[in-house]
Amino acid sequence: MLLKDKVAIITGAASPRGLGFATAKLFAENGAKVAIIDLNKEASQSAAAMLGSEHIGLAANVADEIQVQAAIEQVIAKYGRIDVLVNNAGITQPIKLMDIKRENYDAVLDVSLRGTLIMSQAVIPTLRAQQSGSIVCISSVSAQRGGGIFGGPHYSAAKAGVLGLTRAMARELGPDNIRVNAITPGLIQTDITAGKLTDQMRENILAGIPMNRLGDAVDIARAALFLGSDLSSYSTGITLDVNGGMLIH
Repeated sequence: MLLKDKVAIITGAASPRGLGFATAKLFAENGAKVAIIDLNKEASQSAAAMLGSEHIGLAANVADEIQVQAAIEQVIAKYGRIDVLVNNAGITQPIKLMDIKRENYDAVLDVSLRGTLIMSQAVIPTLRAQQSGSIVCISSVSAQRGGGIFGGPHYSAAKAGVLGLTRAMARELGPDNIRVNAITPGLIQTDITAGKLTDQMRENILAGIPMNRLGDAVDIARAALFLGSDLSSYSTGITLDVNGGMLIH
């Protein structure tokens, strides 16, 4: 029970096949009370109900300060504290460089990068008052290798921004005993990838992964559990690669 009596917020966690829900499930199994925040209230509540009656599902657009603040206030009203924030919400678009329009850029950057900032800003006062806490930011191997399988250059830019923001927050919040770390998943089998990989694509991708398999959502959840718990009590500002060796550097 690595998170016994802890309260965790996980964004973008309403999809049963997603990284966020896998993380929420593992956190709950390890004793945390989980607040799922996603765009759709019914989907969030349904996902939380799958975890048990102690958990809650809330609706908020992570790029909207007012909605985020309202959600955080509900979490504090119910649980009285916040211990872990997992900034998982994000969107991707498979668009080539010269096809990226302002609306594409704004959509991807708003959720993945601005949303990470706004969510973090919303919980930091509580974490500072407690003088403890862990923020886990989900980036991507795309940020490190300059492109992914399903994400365009603006997605790589957003996820690279998450890495920079993570490190900057870690420096500033260290004296408050708040740790901030990032995870860079490789290609993970979720709804985003379902049905989009041809046999040839899969073969080509696996050829570049030493572990010879695609990742599962629980692989990322386990990394988030490590960073959210006291197992990583002296780790801050790190980038934890979870990609089966796709990017050995």
